[in-house]
Formats: sequence, structure tokens, C-alpha cells
Amino acid sequence: MRTVLMTSAALCLAGAASADTLSFRVLGQPVGSGLIQQQVEQPFFEGLAAASGMDATFDYLPVDVAGIPDNDGMRVVRTGLFDIVSFRGPQVSRDEPTMLGLDLVGLNPDYASGRAHAEAFLPTVSTAVESRFNARVLGVWPAGPQVLFCVPEITGLADLEGLKVRVGDQSAAAFVAQFGATGVPMPFGEVQQSLSRGVVDCAITGPASANSAGWPEVTTTVLPIALQLAMNGYVINNDSWAAMSPEQQTQLQTAMDGLIDQIWTYSEELYQDALNCNTGQQPCVHGTPYTLTAAPISDADLAAVASALVGSSLPAWTAQCNAVNPTCEADWMATVGTQLGL
Repeated sequence: MRTVLMTSAALCLAGAASADTLSFRVLGQPVGSGLIQQQVEQPFFEGLAAASGMDATFDYLPVDVAGIPDNDGMRVVRTGLFDIVSFRGPQVSRDEPTMLGLDLVGLNPDYASGRAHAEAFLPTVSTAVESRFNARVLGVWPAGPQVLFCVPEITGLADLEGLKVRVGDQSAAAFVAQFGATGVPMPFGEVQQSLSRGVVDCAITGPASANSAGWPEVTTTVLPIALQLAMNGYVINNDSWAAMSPEQQTQLQTAMDGLIDQIWTYSEELYQDALNCNTGQQPCVHGTPYTLTAAPISDADLAAVASALVGSSLPAWTAQCNAVNPTCEADWMATVGTQLGL
């Protein structure tokens, strides 16, 4: 009898300890989006409990493996179906247009600009996400400069006239419309096949993501002019956050800050390497070598991207964002706009 009682007591203690262990479901970036997901994000979450010292489990699932459209990220975190979501900024901006203020076409010509502008506007984005999606932003990072891949040979932006271009968000759609093209929103996982079948003629993404997804197999030309940085990031459901102790919250946020810094650095390293791989140049360390033609970047095209912020992407975005968040434009002008001297 004593042995039975001791065994029962041990089981109760084990159950209590188990009940104290936090459990998080994490929805990740698409596997097909490339090395950031494969080499950094997934290994991070799989090793997060040990690295952070948290008494927790993290069940990580890429969004394409889960069969969830990548533009549903904010809705997913609001429902609590997943506790942490690695969101794709351009795609979820349709649900939360404030997000797009981090990365309008023409705003972030390089990584340094992108980081400064993201830090300035992130508090506004965080407030909007908290109020509309019951979630907390843990940080944002860039997939990398977004460039054009086309099936027909093009020599510059003027050749987009009459073409259908896959875009990630409304800012990019407004930009390509200046050249007579039609912007077509489309989940990343559908793009390669759509290019192959002629559903779209061109598509915008980062060189590393395009390489991983095999876009150079079905296109002929890349125009390597950076339109955006494609800001992505992480959110956690507020109820999941509140279930943690202050110490656990600090442990998680500290770990996420480290991940964010790592991705900013890694994204920049991948960019030039992927450009080389896509066009058959060396060094090509991380990707698959292809033989795309790199269209020359003209002064006219550089000027078009630089002027797009004020000329098309900012006006299009503020009209959309103000309809959802009445102080959106004023908040942006007081932060990023002030940095730019607008």
C-alpha cells in the first residue's frame, strides 16, 4: 500500500510539473521561401526552449506545410489557433494596412534605411496589431530587397506595359501601374507555377527566395533594382503572452530580439550571393546556379523608384490605411516622415 501511495504521489508531482510547462504552437514562414526559414527560423524555434532556459515546448509548423494561406497570418494569431505567427508583412497588410508603412516602395533603398524606418514606425504598427488582432509584435525583419523576375525579356521598367505582375502588396501594385502593368496579388507558393503557365508574366520577390523556389527555371530576366525590403516579423497572441510570468516574457523577448538581429545580418549576406547564383556569377555559395539575364539598371529606373514614395506608394497607402486607422498618415509623418524631412 505504501508503495502505491508513493507512486501516486510521484505521479501527482509529475503531473503538476507537466502542467507548469508552457506549450506554444508556432506558425512559420513557407519552406519554399528559402534559407531564412530553413537555416535560421526553424532551427531557432526547435532549439528555443533549451537556448532560452524556458520551461516550454515550441511546436513549429511552416505555413505552407500547414496548408494555411500566407496572407492569413494575423487572423490565425487572433483566433489563437497558433500562439506565435511568423507573418509575411506584404501579404498580411491587406488585413492590417498599417503594417505596410514599414516598407513602402521607394522607402527603403538599403538595409540601414529599412532598419531605421522600421524602428521609427513599429510602435504605431504594434498599437494597431494589439487593438485589432489581440496580439503583440515581437519584432520585424527583412526578407531582402525585392526585385523583378520576368518570363519575357525586359530591359527596364518601361517594358512592363501590358504585363501582369505578381505583387506582394498594394504599394507594389500602385508602382507597377505607373508603367501600364497590372498588379496581381498571389500567395508565394503559387507563383512559380503561375509564371510557368502564363497566369502572370513577371513577379516580385527577393533573389534568395526566388532561387529557393525555382523561379529562374521559368523566367528569363531579372531586373535587380530594389523596390522594397519585404518586412516580415513575429507576433504572439496576447492571451498566450499573458499566460507567462514576467521572467518568462523577458526570456522569450530576449531570445526573439537575438533572432531578429541574426536575420537582419543573414538576409543581407544572402542578397548578393543569390543575385550571383541567379545569373550564373561567382561566388555562388548558398543557392542553385542559374543563367538569368540581368537587365541593366538605368538612371531613369532608379529615379522612378526613388520618386515612387511620394508619387504613388505613399498616397495609395495613406488612403487605404486612414480608412482603417484614422491617425495612420499622421503617425507615419511624425515618425518616418520626419526622418525623411517630408
